Amino acid sequence: MTHLPPPAEELRLLDAELWRLDARRAQLLARRAWLVDSLRSTRPTPPAPLTAAPRPEASAPRVQNVLLLLGGVLLTIAAIAFTLVSWGHLGIAGRALVLGTVTLAVLAAPVPLLRRGLRSTAESVAGLGLALTVLDAYALHEAALTGTDGTGYAAAAAAVLAALWAAYGLGLGALRLPLPAGLVAAQLPLVLWAIAAGSDPYAVATALLVTAGLDAVVAFGAAAGAVRVTVTAGAYGLGGWGVLAAGWLSWTATGPSAAARAAALLLFAAVIALVAAARLPEPAVASGTAIAGGLLLVAAGGGLLRVFLAAGWGVPVHLALGVALSAAVRADRLPEAVRGGLLRASAAVQALALLWAVPLVVVTLLGPLGWVDRPWSGELSDARAAVTVHTPWPPYAGQALLVLVVVAGALVPLAVRHGAWRPRARAGAAALVWAACLALPAVLELPYAAALSLAGAVTAATAFLPTPWLALATSLHLAFLSLATQSATLTVLSALTVLGATASRRPRLTPVAAPVALGYATALACATGAAADWQPSHTALLVLCVPVVAALAAARSGAAPATVPVEVAGAAAAVLAVGLAVPDAPMLATVLAACGVIAAGTAARPDRRRAGYAATVLFLLATWVRLAAWEVTTPEAYTLPVAVPALLVGAWRRHRAPLTRSWTAYGPGLAVALLPSLATGWNDPEWSRPLLLGAAALLVTLLGARHRLRAPLVLGGSVLVLDALHELAPYLVQVADALPRWAPPALAGVLLLAVGATYERRLRDVRRVREVLGRMH
Repeated sequence: MTHLPPPAEELRLLDAELWRLDARRAQLLARRAWLVDSLRSTRPTPPAPLTAAPRPEASAPRVQNVLLLLGGVLLTIAAIAFTLVSWGHLGIAGRALVLGTVTLAVLAAPVPLLRRGLRSTAESVAGLGLALTVLDAYALHEAALTGTDGTGYAAAAAAVLAALWAAYGLGLGALRLPLPAGLVAAQLPLVLWAIAAGSDPYAVATALLVTAGLDAVVAFGAAAGAVRVTVTAGAYGLGGWGVLAAGWLSWTATGPSAAARAAALLLFAAVIALVAAARLPEPAVASGTAIAGGLLLVAAGGGLLRVFLAAGWGVPVHLALGVALSAAVRADRLPEAVRGGLLRASAAVQALALLWAVPLVVVTLLGPLGWVDRPWSGELSDARAAVTVHTPWPPYAGQALLVLVVVAGALVPLAVRHGAWRPRARAGAAALVWAACLALPAVLELPYAAALSLAGAVTAATAFLPTPWLALATSLHLAFLSLATQSATLTVLSALTVLGATASRRPRLTPVAAPVALGYATALACATGAAADWQPSHTALLVLCVPVVAALAAARSGAAPATVPVEVAGAAAAVLAVGLAVPDAPMLATVLAACGVIAAGTAARPDRRRAGYAATVLFLLATWVRLAAWEVTTPEAYTLPVAVPALLVGAWRRHRAPLTRSWTAYGPGLAVALLPSLATGWNDPEWSRPLLLGAAALLVTLLGARHRLRAPLVLGGSVLVLDALHELAPYLVQVADALPRWAPPALAGVLLLAVGATYERRLRDVRRVREVLGRMH
């Protein structure tokens, strides 16, 4: 056993041990303080953080250029002020001496600056010298040549300055400013001389184009840099203004002489553009320049020939030149970029010509729509009257028709030989020939029958193409065109129905041709009824033939791609038949029943079982409409035709799937059968309906209890209770009137006491009822 000292001895030992611990702690803290002081005294002092030098916001060369530019500008302003203000205080010798000395000194200053390597300073001083030469020229005119023409003097001064600046720049090859400045000055002399000479606009346009041509020559001979950029900008800028001036002169030319001069200018501009395109290294730029050159060639020829032709022939002439241009550039001697640009220029001309012919096509195709609001209004004089019911006839229709034919012919080579463009060229050529054929009778003012015949022939010819969309568009045009007369309408719709049925026998055309045939058959049925003066409701019976045929065709085709389009066309015809029969209730019931029969027949197919729902709805609607036509107001006549099939379907479903809940199987049918009758019988003073309703509700309740089904039990019991309360209500009212006024509160108190006394047992009974209902389906 462990020896334990007495408490007094143990306390003394603990105090001694704590004293030794305190002494050791004091010794350790003193040693720690000494070590900390020793480390602080031997640690080197950290250097002060270096402050980053501020970064300059501008580089030294940029600062230098800014200072030189400001200095040059200030000196130039001073020189201008001296020339304009202080010039009059000096004599002729003083003026010449001052300007000459200053100009020569400034122009000579860049030489020593360049030797010392101060190129930027030399550029700035040279710019000041060039500005001084301009002031010298101005001062010379104001002092000694005041009588000369200002524009002419400006032209001569620009030429002299251009030569001097160019020589100065070539002499000091290290400077980049003088030579481009000389080229800028060289843009002015020819144009200013033409204006000073009082020349007509043709001479000014010529000066612009000549200057642009010289710029192009210099651009191809100069190395890449400021010189080439300057002359290239001048070539495009002055050339563009020259082309605009020449185009305006060609457009406004009224005589052969003026047209020839304008055409010469356009031809000259075209030559400049094509020569430049042939030498440009970049394919995209070369192609764009070649496009401009090709358009200028067409504009030159078309503007010249236009003045010799009657009005309306300008566009066909330009189109002919554009087509000729595409044929002329097929040779391999031209560069690929130039050939491509010229071909694109030809295509642009053809596209613009087609745009000009669009009104003719629009009037031809959409004009017959005007017969919709005035069908069978009478015989027509010609085909043009048939397409201009509400639209005016466009001018120059013959020329527009020629444009369609020419462009279609131009697309034929591409459709035959060019592999990449062959499908699009074929489609474009076919569309243009189609539009031309439809517009031909109206343009030539052929008889109305000829227009129908030609449109029918085009429809038949295009019906068997791989893409039947042209046939569909033509058939629509023909159908609307035939609305002018009754005989034409019936004949055309019959022919279109037969044509569509024939084309639908080809499998690749069936998805389009079959529904189209059904659509025209529907229109034929409506037209036949209108021709026979039938009421719309009777015409609906004739229209119902189309859904019957569609249902038979869809059943025969099976899962083919045309099945759905055929069924949609048949459904659309059925909807139209229903709409026609709406004013006549008995006929509407017949039509709905017939549609229900068609839907039921469709539901016999395994893949169309859902059509049975539509058949049920249609039969129900037919029944309701028939009852409404007979003025039947008894609600059971409307509800029982719904309730009985619903209950039968519910019973069949529970037979197939026993786990189906009773609310799903019988709830809708019982609700439709009982609730409307309950609502009607609540205000019915007779006793027959409440009695029959109560008997039916009792039977439903017993069946629900027998088969342990929740929906019949709850619905039947609820209706039975409410029906009984309705029947007992008068007697309850009489009893309430006979009772004294203190009786109802007393009865309520007794009831509450009874419920309170048996509260737990009542809850247990309610819980049991809930469990019983929960175990039911």
